Amino acid sequence: MSTLNISSARSAFPALTSNPTYVFADNAGGSQVAQPVIDRLTDYLINTNVQLGAGYAVSVASTRRAVGEATEGAKRLFGARSADEVVFCASATMGLENLARGLEGDVCEGDEIVVTTEHEANVGPWKKLAARRGAVVKVWKASRMGDGGNPFALGLKVDELLPLITKNTRLVAFTACSNILGSVVPVKEVVAALRADARKKGARKVEVAVDCVAYSPHRLIDVQEWDVDFAGFSFYKVYGPHISALYVRSEALHASTKPLVHHFLKMDDTASKLQPGGPGYELAYASTGAVEYLLTLTPFRDLRKTFDAIAEYEQSLLRPLLGFLCASEQRERGVRVVGEEKVDLSRVPTVSFVVVGKKPIRSRDIVRVFDQKGGVSVRDEAKETLVYFFFVDWYPLWSLLCLFIGQGIVARYRR
Repeated sequence: MSTLNISSARSAFPALTSNPTYVFADNAGGSQVAQPVIDRLTDYLINTNVQLGAGYAVSVASTRRAVGEATEGAKRLFGARSADEVVFCASATMGLENLARGLEGDVCEGDEIVVTTEHEANVGPWKKLAARRGAVVKVWKASRMGDGGNPFALGLKVDELLPLITKNTRLVAFTACSNILGSVVPVKEVVAALRADARKKGARKVEVAVDCVAYSPHRLIDVQEWDVDFAGFSFYKVYGPHISALYVRSEALHASTKPLVHHFLKMDDTASKLQPGGPGYELAYASTGAVEYLLTLTPFRDLRKTFDAIAEYEQSLLRPLLGFLCASEQRERGVRVVGEEKVDLSRVPTVSFVVVGKKPIRSRDIVRVFDQKGGVSVRDEAKETLVYFFFVDWYPLWSLLCLFIGQGIVARYRR
């Protein structure tokens, strides 16, 4: 049984008080903000909104909050060795773009970069880096999982990654969790396998970047356990402000990246070398409220126990939704879940589906019904026939209510 106190967790979100009947079901695009985040945002702006780095008392306090406390909080969410390995960015895309530019001097013509493609933040920066340096981009594609009758039951297989690894592989960049399929990638096992294969094939230098944006609301990141060189996530997907964090392993800071900062700043030993302009300092400090909120969700004030409880609770969200979408009546109608249909810890409650067959329905038409009815936020991709129900891990009790209402809405608007 999960140790999450859902009523208490729910009470920390003013948006749920202001909109008690609204169903927030687009959380993979951005979660609601917890009260501790709002409190710290306003506290910083009221009491310490001055330039950093000066010797007067208010500036000292501002620097401690926006640099010291903020990076320490992000370090805990990454599981990094040092806060010097962490830097804040406007978004995960910006963080990875800065990283790609920082790596330019260590990527050569003919080097190969392997990517997954479901999240643009994990694609665009590497494609542009390859174009600038004459490198080659390869794609680790999702493929069919199992022998069931659902052709949309897709996932990433390490057996299909390893043939892409050659002696020319320089970087492997993949998502820890798919924002479309909802599947959790076994990062540690994948990294161990690709590193061993790269050594066997004589690769000069292989570094690994993991996009944790869709993973971070559901599971605890552990960059040391995973043995990765780079990782990034967005605080605004984890109940925080619109800011992101980037992890760069200390060894990579020294051996792989060049600084992007002003020429007179000497920052070779910290990830701040990849921050060409300062973040919103009030946002950086406000992010510590998200960490504090996560720590309060169980009696243990331990992030690992918090995320274990979240993962356990998520199963109760997945079961009724997937049970409905995978029921025989829905299958006959042409409903197919995109991704695996199982309910276990290898999946998060980000659920996509299509309606195919003799009477297919475009995703935008399904979403239009929801929009016209009102009271619920769902998303479609204009270029694809997908509808995404983005249910954040447990977010709190309303997720259960959301699933219950969601089932009724889907049933009501079948065609």
